Amino acid sequence: MGRPGRPGRLEDGRRRIWETGAVNRSANGGWTLVAFSLPDTRRGDRHDLRRQLTWAGFGLLQNGLWVAPGARDVTAIVEQLGLDGHVTVFSAQPAEPTEAASLVAKAFDTETIASRYQDFLEKWDAGRPSFPDDLTRQLMLHTDWLHVVRRDPHLPAGHLPRDWPAIQAETVFRKLDEDLRDGAAALAAGTLELLPVHPAG
Repeated sequence: MGRPGRPGRLEDGRRRIWETGAVNRSANGGWTLVAFSLPDTRRGDRHDLRRQLTWAGFGLLQNGLWVAPGARDVTAIVEQLGLDGHVTVFSAQPAEPTEAASLVAKAFDTETIASRYQDFLEKWDAGRPSFPDDLTRQLMLHTDWLHVVRRDPHLPAGHLPRDWPAIQAETVFRKLDEDLRDGAAALAAGTLELLPVHPAG
């Protein structure tokens, strides 16, 4: 049996690639905050909660207080870990002297996030890396892209540098995917036709 929550992660990956996109151009300035306090006897749960929050796009603002841009539903995370009585979730807007840009700088490692997009561009922006065929290229393209976007908290573009590499990287990904699509589909169809069919029983 698969691990609990795996289908949700697969769906999340699909949504991040094809629906959410790599660039958050939302004008909504709201944030979701998660506060929690767990005793040392529940260190394992504390570690799991931090890991799940990071996966969901949260950054550590200060001890026990995590923040993510926009509206984030963490109900499933809290319920899965059995932490209903230990976690507080609320929506907020920054108020003076706090600014959204300072939240981004304090809670998120933007240099590391940017470097992942830059690594993707170094590999794929020059054209088609040397793989055996278009189907392999498409699979590797999707794998590399998902590896980047699934670790991106989707920070508001208005609080990031104008040359934020996610913009160019997403353009490259979508163009290459379109270029590879027909060739990959033809190879996939041919491979399926060649697979032997074994009688049931």
